[in-house]
Amino acid sequence: MKIAALQMVSTPSVERNLDAARALVAQAAQAGAELVALPEYFCLMGQNDRDKLAVAEAPGDGPIQRMLADAAREHGLWIIGGTLPLTCGDANRVLNSNCVYAPDGTLAARYDKIHLFHYDNGRERYDEGIAIRAGTEPVAAKLAGLRVGLSVCYDLRFPELYRALTHPPCDLISVPAAFTHTTGLAHWELLLRARAVENQCYVIAAAQGGRHENGRRTFGHSMVIDPWGEVLAVHAEGEGVVMAELDLARLQSVRTQLPALEHRRPLAR
Repeated sequence: MKIAALQMVSTPSVERNLDAARALVAQAAQAGAELVALPEYFCLMGQNDRDKLAVAEAPGDGPIQRMLADAAREHGLWIIGGTLPLTCGDANRVLNSNCVYAPDGTLAARYDKIHLFHYDNGRERYDEGIAIRAGTEPVAAKLAGLRVGLSVCYDLRFPELYRALTHPPCDLISVPAAFTHTTGLAHWELLLRARAVENQCYVIAAAQGGRHENGRRTFGHSMVIDPWGEVLAVHAEGEGVVMAELDLARLQSVRTQLPALEHRRPLAR
């Protein structure tokens, strides 16, 4: 099946971002994609961390969620909907939630980002915990006959999360992201390929990629990686659609030739 990672350079305007996302989903669908993934914060890259509080939606209701459901239904495909802010009962924080929609527009799965990014090199400082409440539960879902493990951006640095998703093993791991240019240049591809190799599965990584109106620069390089760690397709910067073929025969071949998942041994702490 064809899968597509959609790269964006989101703005402080939800309306403009939803229009851009609709256009990219339509482009991917026209090219034959059966599953598409949007980046983290696809609906809003605000001027400050707390802007997301003003546009947060109740779970199951709101224009951002309706847009994702409608686009999935209109094009008859699966949408891994990047992330959007959902209310959580705390007036000062939201959940950074990855909602997945089936081709009939129904919600198929939801994952709330567990690991919250904190970085300070003296020039750049980020702290997602200021406005986001961390999720607690790993989530894998059955999409189009595939077992898909859900994760978001900073989760990528925590391999134990992905191991928790491999019972049974995933066919595909999704990593919507908004990596900074600094950290992305150093670690983005390295970490994505490592997760593909160690879990012997495909990885789809839809990213923010470019200079945003709020001054932030994200790394981009949305890509699809196969179970051997080969980058099948990549888009460096700016809006774009990254298409690749997910081949279950290739997946089985890698796992048969090198049955590393079967060789795992529980280790005492």
